[in-house]
Amino acid sequence: MGEKLRYSDDELKEFEEIIHEKLDKAKKELDYIKDSLSRKNDEGADSTLNNVNVMEDSAAATEKENLNQLAGRQIKFIQQLENALVRIKNKTYGICIETGKLISKERLRAVPHTRHSIEAKLKQS
Repeated sequence: MGEKLRYSDDELKEFEEIIHEKLDKAKKELDYIKDSLSRKNDEGADSTLNNVNVMEDSAAATEKENLNQLAGRQIKFIQQLENALVRIKNKTYGICIETGKLISKERLRAVPHTRHSIEAKLKQS
């Protein structure tokens, strides 16, 4: 019998559960980041009335920029996880887009949204 071409439905179910857990956590983290950003915006409106020094404004702007970058990365991560769920539905999950071989279970458990096997990832570097 040759090399296995795709994961079984039971194996896909296990990965789906892992992805749903990560997705829930990622969405909660994104909500927290958005909440922090909206609080920063509220504070910004008040502090302009006072004679706040430039250093504080600069620090607040840097922190806001960092939160925006973090939110952007989190949104991208959520999209990658959601795309992985689509691949599970299509039964194409866990197949490397470079080599066409199955990605190891260990790699998928660690990085459930990956589309590359270690072999393919190392070639990219």
